[in-house]
This record gives sequence, structure tokens and C-alpha cells, in this order.
Amino acid sequence: MKVGKPAEPRPAKLFASLIASEDGLLDRCLEDLLVDFGEVDYVSERFPFDFTDYYAAEMGKKLFRRFVTFKDLISIPRLPEIKRSTNLLEERYSIPAGKRRVNIDPGYVCLEHVVLGTTKAYSHRPYLRDGIYADLTLIYRKRSFQPLEWTYPDYRQGEVLRLFNSIRGSYLKNLRAKGQSC
Repeated sequence: MKVGKPAEPRPAKLFASLIASEDGLLDRCLEDLLVDFGEVDYVSERFPFDFTDYYAAEMGKKLFRRFVTFKDLISIPRLPEIKRSTNLLEERYSIPAGKRRVNIDPGYVCLEHVVLGTTKAYSHRPYLRDGIYADLTLIYRKRSFQPLEWTYPDYRQGEVLRLFNSIRGSYLKNLRAKGQSC
């Protein structure tokens, strides 16, 4: 039996989940994300964010979510720097009392899974660096992304799973265009 050889993983498809109550605010955030992470190649429809009232006191009650993906693939170890950058963007759009008006959760899609960057530690979230943890959100099995016992309820929805399967298809095309083996 041969000893395994360490190798860098394939680059991943960067996405961001944005939660807000105003389309105009989301549009401005998208412009800032474009500056930080390059061309956006997909913006989802609006998904109601009504599975929890976690953000209601801070951001209001009529919230919605949009997912965006970026054309350029990223090196997976960049997730902590990306999460810290999106946190700064959230702060920039906060009201003076410190309440956020937008929540931005970056993550990546690769062939095997979907991972979110988070600042919150938990049993299923290994520490990366710089105060950022990896949240394994979905795994690819039986030709589709599947939720795990800790997956957020809104990421369990059929339409969101279909969206991530579509993003995975786009990611495969990106890899092939770059001559990456799949």
C-alpha cells in the first residue's frame, strides 16, 4: 500500500448568501462584492427568509435571501479572509447603533460538499484560522446535495438544494474550461 501524498485541493466555486429587507441595499452590496471578489456570474431569485426570527430584532421581519456566485474560482484556504472581508462589509452597511442591515455568509461549492465560513464555533465546525470556522452544510451523495443533521432549515429546501446542484454543474464547467480533472 502506498503512502498518501499531500496535494492542494482543486479550486472551489465561491458563493455568498445575502439576507436583507431592501433590494437597493442588496444591489449596493453586490457592487461591493464585485470589487472584492470579481465578476458575479449568477444571482438567484429572492427566497423568503422566514424559517427563523434570529435576525428580526436586528434587521426587521420581512427578510429575504439571495445567493450569488462568482466567475473566478478560489483557493479553499482563502475562506477565512473572505469571511472577514464580508464581515467588514456588513459593518459598513450597519446603522450607527451597530445593528446590521444585511447579513453576508460566504462559502464555497466543490464537487464533494458545500461549506460556509462562520465566526461561530460548534461541534461540527472545525477551526480554520483568524477566528473563522468551516461549517460543512451539504454533502454530495447519490447525484445530489444532501443536508446533514445540523444543516440550517432554509438550506434543506428542495429549491435551495436544486440551486446548489445547478451551481455545482456550473462549477464543473468552470473546472473543465481550466483543464482541471473532475
